[in-house]
Amino acid sequence: MKLRLLLFLFTACVIKAQVSTAQQFSISGLVKDEKGKAIALATVSVYKTVDSVLLTATATDDKGRFSVNLNAGVYYLAVTFLSFQEKKISNVTVDKNINLGTIVLQETVKQMSEIVVTSDKKMMELKLDKRIYNVSQDVSNIGANASEILANIPSVTVDPDGNVSLRGSEGVRILIDGKPSALTGLRSTDALRNLQGAMIERIEVITNPSSRYDAAGETGIINIILKKNKTRGFNGNFTGTVGYPSNFSGAYSINYRTQKMNLFSSFGSNYRQNPGNGSSTQKFSSADTSFMYNQTQNRTRRDFSLNFMAGIDYYISSNATFTGSFLIDGGRENNLNKLLYEDFNSIGSLTGSSERIDDETATERDTELSLNLTKKFPGEKEREWTTDFKWTNSGEKESSDYSQTFSDGTKPLSQRSGNPAYEDNLLLQTDYIHGFGKDGKFETGLKGTIRRITNEFLVEEQDVTGNWITLPAFDNNMEFTEQVYAVYGLLGNKIKDFSYQFGLRGELTIMRTGLIKTNEINDRRYANLFPSASISYAIDEKNTLQLSYSYRINRPNFRNLTPFADFSDDRVYFVGNPNLNPEFTHSMEAGHLLEWSSGSLLSGVYYRYKTGVVERIRTIDTVTGISNIIPVNLATQKELGIEMTFAVTAASWWKINSTVNFFRAVANGKYENTELNSETVSWTNRTTSRMTFFKDLDFQASVNYQSPRITTQGKTLAIYSIDLGLVKDVFKGKGTLTFNVRDLMNSRRRRTVVDIPGYYSNSDFLWRPRQMTLTLNFRINQQKIQRDDDDDNNNIDG
Repeated sequence: MKLRLLLFLFTACVIKAQVSTAQQFSISGLVKDEKGKAIALATVSVYKTVDSVLLTATATDDKGRFSVNLNAGVYYLAVTFLSFQEKKISNVTVDKNINLGTIVLQETVKQMSEIVVTSDKKMMELKLDKRIYNVSQDVSNIGANASEILANIPSVTVDPDGNVSLRGSEGVRILIDGKPSALTGLRSTDALRNLQGAMIERIEVITNPSSRYDAAGETGIINIILKKNKTRGFNGNFTGTVGYPSNFSGAYSINYRTQKMNLFSSFGSNYRQNPGNGSSTQKFSSADTSFMYNQTQNRTRRDFSLNFMAGIDYYISSNATFTGSFLIDGGRENNLNKLLYEDFNSIGSLTGSSERIDDETATERDTELSLNLTKKFPGEKEREWTTDFKWTNSGEKESSDYSQTFSDGTKPLSQRSGNPAYEDNLLLQTDYIHGFGKDGKFETGLKGTIRRITNEFLVEEQDVTGNWITLPAFDNNMEFTEQVYAVYGLLGNKIKDFSYQFGLRGELTIMRTGLIKTNEINDRRYANLFPSASISYAIDEKNTLQLSYSYRINRPNFRNLTPFADFSDDRVYFVGNPNLNPEFTHSMEAGHLLEWSSGSLLSGVYYRYKTGVVERIRTIDTVTGISNIIPVNLATQKELGIEMTFAVTAASWWKINSTVNFFRAVANGKYENTELNSETVSWTNRTTSRMTFFKDLDFQASVNYQSPRITTQGKTLAIYSIDLGLVKDVFKGKGTLTFNVRDLMNSRRRRTVVDIPGYYSNSDFLWRPRQMTLTLNFRINQQKIQRDDDDDNNNIDG
């Protein structure tokens, strides 16, 4: 009995001691400005005095009040808010409840009526895990669309058809605000042309992503961040552009923030008329025949597009935020394409000619709903939980009328086609971050996406009686579904000057491609593990080294799976392949970042080993001269490259940025018992020089170059261009006027050569001639370059 009593008393004492040790006290106060006005949503951060570790943070309420609970100890506080100077309160000893009274913040800069305050971001910010391009700082981007802006990003190339490549590979993942979006879904190339550059804040390029990110994208991720300001009160940014050839666009980005919510909206509209032209020569030879034909092409593309987005950030509390947004995007295109064929016999004599006209009309629309809930945990370092939901619905209707006339008196040919496609996409994910120790962090998350696309295709031909007859080879309905379920874990920490991060991501893919009318069903299911690792070492404040590895996948996209042909050119058909398998890539990269007061240099070596590489193979019918271009899993490929990005302020009025990428690629493959191998050494470069004269007049010149590349069936020739821009501030700094000339020498042409047994061709195509634009940007209650107050909602998904 006595023993039990002693045990009870001992336990009670221990519990009392633990309760006493865990007892907390409060620190409270009131934050005001110099005029005595309460400051809401000011950040109050609490640090341990002994080691300066951030312990907790909170925000003031609508009356400027705050309160935090702490264990006994010695702390210091830092109070910050937007354009006010940071206020530090040192040596706060907590052994009871403490009221700090009124804390007064002073403004960083006081504006006089005739003074305009501007802040200048770097055009390019270099980090070991990504590069950030503040596109509004690049003069050649003003008045451009997203596709044209991406073409100006170092290491990124955009071909005349709008296909985006990173470091020479099209296996790149494009995201909007860190998530898949309707703006890059069903018709990503057209959608990027419709997205106005005035709506874009910055672009992030991640060449070797960790397991936090989707495994899709063999060469990395391009993340387009749209403008969404969070400055209190009302502010806005309005842009208008006129140009030649016909180019008229307008856009705005506005927001209104109160204590409990932030309302934001953006809009962009554009009308363009772009002429294009090209020519090609095709030669055919076999044991018993040879012939050739020349083709000249003239194209006029007219398109009208608009994007509208609106949303709200609702601050449930100082540690919880709900964000909802709605986006609608639409457009109409009319493309008139004229093809002239001239046929020659084996001795070069003209045997006949014909002209084919394709009059295409297309309408597009996208709808997107996004919801996000972010919860932070006060008093716990870097602990955060987020949940995201996104639904998108897209549709595209294409129809074409074809007419063809012949010089030999053959009856004119009339054809027509219809090609409607619709997509539904559902995304749900949740992520959790938990910090530990001084610099440790663990992350985990779940994600599921369900995607369904339907595509009908029909080509009809008019017979001698005037009736429309269906062409059986071009009549089918395709249904494509893709489900991807993912889970990941990521662990990182820092030990002195070493930092490490290891992760593992698992993804299950369930895919079905079905041709309904012919009952051809292709089911695919595969589960994969994608590890990642990153180690960095800070040699000193100016030098950092990093080594990283990731394993990635590039799933075949819808356009490469659909078997229907582009019927515009009846001698060259671009068709898909429903039997495509995904590509897989092992990617390794070693980098060195050197920073000094006037510049930085990021240099790196990368190696990629790819299996199941998809290439577009041309097959030839030497009797009819018809070519089929089809994507196939052709080869394995090894790539070794060196990339250097250099940014320097040569003088107070002169800034230079340059990126050069050298790489060697070796591909080995076989198609229909034919060895198709290639070895190429290629390089790309973009150099920009920006000079400021008379304090507010900026001149910029940019040079882009892409060297020739050897392919498995031929080569692509060099592409180069020069862009010029002139910028002048107007309206006492509230406006900016920009004049741009893109592709000064009309040299941004796609030139290709195909040389295989029995067939030779060379082609030269100019998608868009030299462009001149004049753009006016006007700001209300904004600085010239507005810095983000909070980027939490722009993090890339896991």
